[in-house]
Amino acid sequence: MASSAETTETSKPSTETTAETTTKSTKIITLKISDEAIFEVEDSVAMEILVIVKSFLKDQSPSTEIVPLPNILAKPFSQFIEFCKEHVMFKENPDKEKQKKISEFFLKEKSNEELLDMITVAKYLEAEDLLDLLSQAAADRIQNKSVEYMRKFFGIENDFTPEEEAKLCEERSWAFEDVDEGY
Repeated sequence: MASSAETTETSKPSTETTAETTTKSTKIITLKISDEAIFEVEDSVAMEILVIVKSFLKDQSPSTEIVPLPNILAKPFSQFIEFCKEHVMFKENPDKEKQKKISEFFLKEKSNEELLDMITVAKYLEAEDLLDLLSQAAADRIQNKSVEYMRKFFGIENDFTPEEEAKLCEERSWAFEDVDEGY
Protein backbone atom coordinates (compact mmCIF):
# COMPACT_ATOMS: atom_id res chain seq x y z
CA MET A 1 0.00 0.00 0.00
CA ALA A 2 1.23 3.47 -0.82
CA SER A 3 1.35 6.22 1.75
CA SER A 4 -0.41 9.54 1.33
CA ALA A 5 2.92 11.07 0.23
CA GLU A 6 2.76 8.92 -2.88
CA THR A 7 -0.54 10.26 -4.24
CA THR A 8 0.99 11.22 -7.60
CA GLU A 9 1.77 7.61 -8.44
CA THR A 10 -1.23 6.14 -10.17
CA SER A 11 -2.70 2.66 -10.43
CA LYS A 12 -0.97 1.43 -7.31
CA PRO A 13 -2.95 0.32 -4.28
CA SER A 14 -3.21 3.21 -1.83
CA THR A 15 -4.73 4.20 1.50
CA GLU A 16 -6.08 7.46 0.06
CA THR A 17 -9.84 7.89 0.36
CA THR A 18 -10.57 10.85 -1.90
CA ALA A 19 -12.45 10.25 -5.13
CA GLU A 20 -10.80 12.90 -7.21
CA THR A 21 -7.49 14.59 -6.45
CA THR A 22 -5.74 17.15 -8.59
CA THR A 23 -1.98 16.70 -8.71
CA LYS A 24 0.22 18.51 -11.21
CA SER A 25 -2.95 19.39 -13.18
CA THR A 26 -3.85 15.72 -13.58
CA LYS A 27 -7.18 14.63 -12.18
CA ILE A 28 -7.04 11.36 -10.24
CA ILE A 29 -9.97 8.96 -9.94
CA THR A 30 -10.00 6.70 -6.87
CA LEU A 31 -11.28 3.17 -7.42
CA LYS A 32 -12.07 0.61 -4.72
CA ILE A 33 -12.09 -3.00 -5.83
CA SER A 34 -13.62 -6.09 -4.24
CA ASP A 35 -10.64 -7.04 -2.09
CA GLU A 36 -10.72 -3.55 -0.52
CA ALA A 37 -7.61 -2.29 -2.36
CA ILE A 38 -7.71 1.35 -3.43
CA PHE A 39 -6.30 2.42 -6.81
CA GLU A 40 -5.66 5.96 -7.94
CA VAL A 41 -5.86 6.25 -11.72
CA GLU A 42 -5.41 9.29 -13.92
CA ASP A 43 -8.77 10.30 -15.34
CA SER A 44 -7.38 10.17 -18.89
CA VAL A 45 -6.87 6.43 -18.40
CA ALA A 46 -10.08 5.86 -16.45
CA MET A 47 -12.33 7.74 -18.81
CA GLU A 48 -10.90 6.23 -21.98
CA ILE A 49 -11.31 2.62 -20.98
CA LEU A 50 -13.65 2.28 -18.07
CA VAL A 51 -17.26 2.63 -19.20
CA ILE A 52 -18.43 1.77 -15.69
CA VAL A 53 -16.39 4.63 -14.19
CA LYS A 54 -17.84 7.09 -16.71
CA SER A 55 -21.37 5.97 -15.88
CA PHE A 56 -20.76 6.05 -12.15
CA LEU A 57 -19.27 9.55 -12.15
CA LYS A 58 -22.07 10.86 -14.39
CA ASP A 59 -24.78 9.37 -12.14
CA GLN A 60 -23.30 10.28 -8.74
CA SER A 61 -23.07 13.55 -6.88
CA PRO A 62 -19.70 15.34 -6.80
CA SER A 63 -19.38 14.44 -3.10
CA THR A 64 -19.04 10.72 -3.87
CA GLU A 65 -15.67 9.71 -2.51
CA ILE A 66 -14.77 6.43 -4.16
CA VAL A 67 -15.87 4.59 -7.30
CA PRO A 68 -16.62 0.98 -6.25
CA LEU A 69 -15.63 -1.83 -8.61
CA PRO A 70 -16.92 -5.08 -7.09
CA ASN A 71 -16.02 -8.39 -8.74
CA ILE A 72 -12.44 -7.30 -9.48
CA LEU A 73 -9.28 -8.39 -7.63
CA ALA A 74 -6.11 -6.33 -7.17
CA LYS A 75 -3.57 -8.30 -9.19
CA PRO A 76 -5.44 -8.59 -12.50
CA PHE A 77 -6.77 -5.05 -12.14
CA SER A 78 -3.27 -3.68 -11.57
CA GLN A 79 -2.01 -5.48 -14.69
CA PHE A 80 -5.04 -4.30 -16.64
CA ILE A 81 -4.43 -0.65 -15.67
CA GLU A 82 -0.74 -0.85 -16.65
CA PHE A 83 -1.78 -2.26 -20.01
CA CYS A 84 -4.41 0.45 -20.45
CA LYS A 85 -1.91 3.22 -19.72
CA GLU A 86 0.15 2.10 -22.69
CA HIS A 87 -2.89 2.13 -24.96
CA VAL A 88 -4.05 5.58 -23.84
CA MET A 89 -0.56 6.88 -24.60
CA PHE A 90 -0.91 5.63 -28.19
CA LYS A 91 -4.26 7.36 -28.59
CA GLU A 92 -2.42 10.69 -28.24
CA ASN A 93 0.44 9.65 -30.55
CA PRO A 94 -0.70 6.78 -32.79
CA ASP A 95 2.11 4.48 -33.89
CA LYS A 96 0.36 1.20 -34.74
CA GLU A 97 3.57 -0.79 -35.22
CA LYS A 98 5.07 0.28 -31.89
CA GLN A 99 1.72 -0.29 -30.15
CA LYS A 100 1.55 -3.80 -31.57
CA LYS A 101 5.10 -4.61 -30.41
CA ILE A 102 4.46 -3.31 -26.89
CA SER A 103 1.18 -5.22 -26.67
CA GLU A 104 2.81 -8.44 -27.86
CA PHE A 105 5.68 -8.06 -25.38
CA PHE A 106 3.34 -7.25 -22.49
CA LEU A 107 1.02 -10.16 -23.24
CA LYS A 108 3.83 -12.62 -23.94
CA GLU A 109 5.17 -12.31 -20.41
CA LYS A 110 1.77 -13.04 -18.84
CA SER A 111 0.82 -16.53 -17.75
CA ASN A 112 -2.34 -18.10 -19.12
CA GLU A 113 -4.07 -17.51 -15.79
CA GLU A 114 -3.06 -13.83 -15.74
CA LEU A 115 -4.28 -13.39 -19.30
CA LEU A 116 -7.66 -14.97 -18.50
CA ASP A 117 -7.96 -12.81 -15.37
CA MET A 118 -7.28 -9.68 -17.43
CA ILE A 119 -9.96 -10.78 -19.92
CA THR A 120 -12.43 -11.07 -17.03
CA VAL A 121 -11.56 -7.53 -15.89
CA ALA A 122 -11.86 -6.13 -19.43
CA LYS A 123 -15.24 -7.81 -19.87
CA TYR A 124 -16.55 -6.54 -16.54
CA LEU A 125 -15.35 -3.00 -17.25
CA GLU A 126 -16.69 -3.08 -20.82
CA ALA A 127 -13.30 -2.16 -22.31
CA GLU A 128 -14.18 -3.59 -25.73
CA ASP A 129 -10.96 -2.72 -27.62
CA LEU A 130 -8.79 -4.23 -24.93
CA LEU A 131 -11.12 -7.19 -24.57
CA ASP A 132 -10.71 -7.89 -28.28
CA LEU A 133 -6.92 -7.67 -28.02
CA LEU A 134 -6.74 -9.89 -24.92
CA SER A 135 -9.17 -12.41 -26.41
CA GLN A 136 -7.09 -12.61 -29.57
CA ALA A 137 -3.98 -13.25 -27.47
CA ALA A 138 -5.80 -16.12 -25.72
CA ALA A 139 -7.01 -17.48 -29.07
CA ASP A 140 -3.45 -17.38 -30.41
CA ARG A 141 -2.26 -19.38 -27.40
CA ILE A 142 -4.82 -22.16 -27.84
CA GLN A 143 -4.74 -22.40 -31.64
CA ASN A 144 -3.99 -25.96 -32.79
CA LYS A 145 -3.55 -27.22 -29.23
CA SER A 146 -4.61 -30.57 -27.85
CA VAL A 147 -7.74 -31.22 -25.83
CA GLU A 148 -5.56 -31.74 -22.75
CA TYR A 149 -3.91 -28.35 -23.26
CA MET A 150 -7.31 -26.68 -23.62
CA ARG A 151 -8.55 -28.29 -20.43
CA LYS A 152 -5.49 -27.12 -18.56
CA PHE A 153 -5.67 -23.62 -20.08
CA PHE A 154 -9.30 -23.08 -19.05
CA GLY A 155 -9.21 -25.17 -15.85
CA ILE A 156 -11.75 -27.71 -17.10
CA GLU A 157 -11.96 -31.16 -15.57
CA ASN A 158 -12.31 -34.13 -17.90
CA ASP A 159 -15.75 -35.62 -17.30
CA PHE A 160 -15.51 -38.22 -20.08
CA THR A 161 -14.60 -41.81 -19.44
CA PRO A 162 -11.61 -43.04 -21.47
CA GLU A 163 -14.03 -45.00 -23.64
CA GLU A 164 -16.25 -41.97 -24.32
CA GLU A 165 -13.24 -39.83 -25.14
CA ALA A 166 -11.82 -42.47 -27.52
CA LYS A 167 -15.18 -42.72 -29.29
CA LEU A 168 -15.39 -38.93 -29.71
CA CYS A 169 -11.83 -38.81 -31.04
CA GLU A 170 -12.68 -41.51 -33.54
CA GLU A 171 -15.95 -39.89 -34.65
CA ARG A 172 -14.34 -36.47 -35.02
CA SER A 173 -10.86 -37.41 -36.14
CA TRP A 174 -10.72 -34.32 -38.38
CA ALA A 175 -10.61 -32.15 -35.27
CA PHE A 176 -7.40 -33.78 -34.11
CA GLU A 177 -5.42 -33.33 -37.32
CA ASP A 178 -2.36 -31.03 -37.09
CA VAL A 179 -2.81 -30.61 -33.33
CA ASP A 180 0.17 -29.48 -31.30
CA GLU A 181 0.36 -32.00 -28.45
CA GLY A 182 2.83 -29.88 -26.44
CA TYR A 183 1.94 -27.82 -23.43
